[in-house]
Amino acid sequence: MSGLVRTEPLRGEAPLLLPGDPYSVVVLLQGYAEPEGIGDAVRADGSVTLVLPRAWVRTPSSREPPPWGGEGKTALEEAARGPILVDTGGPWAREALLGALAAQGLAPGDVTLVVGTHGHSDHIGNLGLFPAAALLVSHDFCLPGGLYLPLGLGEEQPLKLGPGLEVWATPGHGGQRDVSVVVPGTALGTVVVVGDVFESDGDEDSWQALSEDPVAQERSRKKILGTADVVVPGHGAPFRLVREASQPESLGNRQLDSVVGEKEPTVHP
Repeated sequence: MSGLVRTEPLRGEAPLLLPGDPYSVVVLLQGYAEPEGIGDAVRADGSVTLVLPRAWVRTPSSREPPPWGGEGKTALEEAARGPILVDTGGPWAREALLGALAAQGLAPGDVTLVVGTHGHSDHIGNLGLFPAAALLVSHDFCLPGGLYLPLGLGEEQPLKLGPGLEVWATPGHGGQRDVSVVVPGTALGTVVVVGDVFESDGDEDSWQALSEDPVAQERSRKKILGTADVVVPGHGAPFRLVREASQPESLGNRQLDSVVGEKEPTVHP
């Protein structure tokens, strides 16, 4: 991709609503990472994001498990017909997560699919709240009760959840099996929920130290920057990407880095 990518933070506290068709995105809990002041200790928790299909309407039967099939991709698409939760935060955020769901009119039993972007405790610490949901954690997909089904996810083979809605393999931060969720058609364009592929807006000088595979993560970051209009990072506020005219070649890799912008669009909760 040529040209500079500049970022603009989205203003407002969680929950942040990005309405869309066929999917809306709600950032239920905004992740954070704050130095604790004791050596290198950091107090942190991951962002939690809800993807809600516009066509989904709660009915008495919607709490019943979908008719799971025996084929992984079919079962995954069935699970994605209802509310989808991307990451769950750490176990210390249990009550905050339950409250955030309730504020959206949802109970844990309404969630039909939980996607864990990677296996760190601050991102999948509340999986136990969703025993009736299908789980896609990194590259592992299982149905309620622990029936694991193969999917064949890879960097060149994304998983289709619904119209334009995909799970991408975005390796690097936690190793080779990290994933991101791509949501098209919102009021601000394509939203990508990235786990810790991006820790936060303006993390250019820090993400490498936290990465298990910086080369793979750099590749994942460039792929996301080439597609996303909005990024929901693992430990900070969502931010927009603004693509500007091509800059001189001397900018080198900074053509793909985030540069903090001055404007802050308002997203209504």
